Amino acid sequence: MGEIVTTIAVSHAPGLTGWLDKATEEEQDSLNSGYDEMGRLLRAAEPDVIIGISNDHVLNLPLSSGIDFCVGTADSWSGPADWFKDWLNVPDYTVKGNRDVARTLINEGSRDGLNLAFKDELLFDDNWTVPLTRLTPDYDIPLVPIHMNCIVPPIPTPQTCYDFGKSIARIVRDHRPDGERVALMATGGMSHDPGGPKYFEIDDEFDRWFLDLLTLGDPEKVLAEATLERMAAAGDGGTSELLAWIAAMGAVGDRKARVVSYTAPLALRCGMGCVIWDMSE
Repeated sequence: MGEIVTTIAVSHAPGLTGWLDKATEEEQDSLNSGYDEMGRLLRAAEPDVIIGISNDHVLNLPLSSGIDFCVGTADSWSGPADWFKDWLNVPDYTVKGNRDVARTLINEGSRDGLNLAFKDELLFDDNWTVPLTRLTPDYDIPLVPIHMNCIVPPIPTPQTCYDFGKSIARIVRDHRPDGERVALMATGGMSHDPGGPKYFEIDDEFDRWFLDLLTLGDPEKVLAEATLERMAAAGDGGTSELLAWIAAMGAVGDRKARVVSYTAPLALRCGMGCVIWDMSE
C-alpha cells in the first residue's frame, strides 16, 4: 500500500513572488523564513509524488460546469500561463506529472461517488506556481494537480471537501503500490477578497482563529464552525479557498496541525499561513 508521508497547507497569494518587495522588511523576513521551512519539511519527507489540491480561479473550469474537482492527468505540466507571467514574476518552468496516480484517483474516487472530472491540459496561475516555486524550487517532485471549485455556486460544502480528503487517503493506502511515498499539499487562502470591498484588508482575527482550530485535531469542530458563511465574512472573494485545507484535514483525520508560520502583509492582500500535519503519529 502507498503512504501519505506528509500533509501540508499553504497560502499561494501571487504577491509572494510578484511583489514581495512591497511588504515591510519584517514581513518579508517572516514570509521567507516560513516558506523556506515549509519547503524544507516537504522535501525532507522525500515524497515520490505530490497530490495537490487548489482552487481553479475559474481559469480551467467553465462557469456552468458544475464540477467540484478536476484531476490533472498529464505526464508533464508547465507554467505559469502566459497571462500571469508578468504578474507572478516567475520564469517558465516544467514539472513532471504522474498519470498513473491520477488515473487511480479518478477510478477509485468515482467508485466513492465523487463528482470528478479530469483533464490532460490545465493552465497554472498562482495556485501552483507560487507553492512550487517556493517549496520545490528545482521542480523535481512530480505533481498531480486537483483543481477544485471554491468560487462559483454551488460550492462544495466543507463536509464534501473533508470526505474528498478521506477518499484520497483511502485510495493511496488501498490502491497504490507498496512503498510509494505521497505528499498531500493543499493551497489557497487565507483571508482575502480580491476586487471586493475587503480587498485592502486582512482579517487577522479570522485567520488566527482558523489556524488555532486546526491545531485542536477536532474535525467535527472544524466542520461545525468553519462554515462557508464565516469564510465569506472574512473575505467573500477568496477565503473559501480554505476548503482545500479542509480537504487536506480529511486525509489526516484527528491529527493536530502545527502552524509553521503566519503573516498578515497588507501589500500582498492576503493572510499568509503555512501548516503541517505530522503523519508519523
